[in-house]
Amino acid sequence: MAINLTILCENSVARPFGVLGEHGFACYLETPQGNYLFDTGQGNTIINNARVLGKNLADIKALMLSHGHYDHTGGLEQVLECNSEVDIYAHPGIFADRYWNVEGRQRYVGIAWKRDYLESIGANFKLQRELREVGRGVYLTGEIPRNNDFEKGDSQQTAVGANGQILQPDPLPDDLSMVVETPLGLIIVLGCAHAGLVNIIEYVVDNFPGKNIHAVVGGTHLGFADDEQFEKTLQIFDRFEIAKVGVSHCTGLQKAARLANRLGERFFFANAGTVLTT
Repeated sequence: MAINLTILCENSVARPFGVLGEHGFACYLETPQGNYLFDTGQGNTIINNARVLGKNLADIKALMLSHGHYDHTGGLEQVLECNSEVDIYAHPGIFADRYWNVEGRQRYVGIAWKRDYLESIGANFKLQRELREVGRGVYLTGEIPRNNDFEKGDSQQTAVGANGQILQPDPLPDDLSMVVETPLGLIIVLGCAHAGLVNIIEYVVDNFPGKNIHAVVGGTHLGFADDEQFEKTLQIFDRFEIAKVGVSHCTGLQKAARLANRLGERFFFANAGTVLTT
């Protein structure tokens, strides 16, 4: 059986006939050992798109959350209605109070529900800071070290720290990525890459020695990157000879166009309905 990665939720749509777009991200992973869900989008399209694309949310062995933002966790309640008592793997910091500051206004962008409510409807949270194997050949990176000085984060995003202090930019220590072992090499699936794409890729290379990276898929957050960060990200795609780069969500159309121009046939848009098979 092949390993299939299907984008369920994304800003744009790759195929017609019922698939809907929304600002958010979710993908459905099918492996010979079982199926998994990574993120849940904003909650407007996950049930519809799973039905249209023939992906059964009741079948998933586990749900993984990339980080605690509304556009990646907004479908949690609906997924739990389909699959109660599912194991949910994430970082302990996902329930932080988070805000986005734009045009003089502050908007709450954290998880919409309290942990105890989600647990009351079946969520079984398994929160950990370290790299872990969720299923055979399926990993969640754990907390990503921030080892460079050019991936600075988004200054418009703030969080309330444990002692009530305002953190700006929000350090988002809970930003995790999924890593999947396939016959062609590793696939790294990003939620938003708030930790920085270079940091993430270097961390995966260090923790999976001898493994090549076949593909990087998901939200790159390059839509908010300056030219230095963008160029150094392009260099790492070449440095590790990454065969496929599929961008989504927070990449932005301008940066996606530049990536397509530079990467050529290695590039693809990972929109809702896109399937990557290995």
